[in-house]
Amino acid sequence: MSELAAKTVCVTGGSGYIASWIVKFLLQQGYIVRASVRDPDDPIKTAHLVGLDGAGERLHLFKANLLEEGSFDSAIEGCQGVFHTASPFFHTVSDPQAELIEPALKGTLNVLNSVAKASSVKRVVLTSSMAAVSYSTKPQNPQTIVDDTWFSDPQMCKDQELWYPLSKTLAEEAAWNFVREKGIDMVTINPAMVIGPLLQPTLNTSAQAILNLISGGETFPNSAFGWVNVKDVAKAHIEAYEIGSASGRYCLVERAVHYSEMVNILHHLYPSLQLPHKPADEKLFVLAYQVSTEKAKSLGIEFIPLEESLKETVESLKEKNFISF
Repeated sequence: MSELAAKTVCVTGGSGYIASWIVKFLLQQGYIVRASVRDPDDPIKTAHLVGLDGAGERLHLFKANLLEEGSFDSAIEGCQGVFHTASPFFHTVSDPQAELIEPALKGTLNVLNSVAKASSVKRVVLTSSMAAVSYSTKPQNPQTIVDDTWFSDPQMCKDQELWYPLSKTLAEEAAWNFVREKGIDMVTINPAMVIGPLLQPTLNTSAQAILNLISGGETFPNSAFGWVNVKDVAKAHIEAYEIGSASGRYCLVERAVHYSEMVNILHHLYPSLQLPHKPADEKLFVLAYQVSTEKAKSLGIEFIPLEESLKETVESLKEKNFISF
């Protein structure tokens, strides 16, 4: 096999927030990248990819749809690696089955079916989420350390109508069952809320969370999340593909904090901004857990601090005209 052929990989959902950074870094490292998108002729979805360094020579766009069986075959055939990032992420849905669960679950199995047909693929890196890890029935307190052995509980997610965590949990469980049965080498990356600079021109859900904080509202959500920089997430995907000993799941969280702390950091970074000054409700909220970073660090990831990630996000939102101040 020529060295060039050995460097051909597929990135599904190539125009997405995380995927765009994976494509950028892969091109920088000399890979030939096949990126699947729903509509290769839509410049809003593809212009930022086509404009990347190396794209002219080594980026190939393929049309594929998560719900269409076999639509990833041509993009994956002949690739040595597959990064499956395509999966919808939004909090408000009217039909969770159609909008989140079907695309996540069926889409993942469609991609893995295409992998099973392609004898060339050596490893799959699946973009999962901390949403598939931390919604567990295990008791949690601020001293609890969540790690890659945790799985979210589907029944609990259903009972609490946590549709996005349910979609990611069902998709990841189905993926592990499939690859074990077929003997496919797979690693999963489980990031928390991903922030940092946007390559794409459209607003994604996690960047929207930061935009909401700096848009002049009076309240912030009375909740806590883990946060991680998109560049660290993209690098972790590539390291998980390249490091032969990588295996299992990798939780990516720089820090888990309550929204009040996010507001404090933003106030320190941008003293002139009008920021929310109280939680949306008065319920007593305790930060639920910490997350182990040991396994992620074995991929060589030195996490970008949350303060820097927030600054990068805000500057990117300004640059793309989502906000001005």
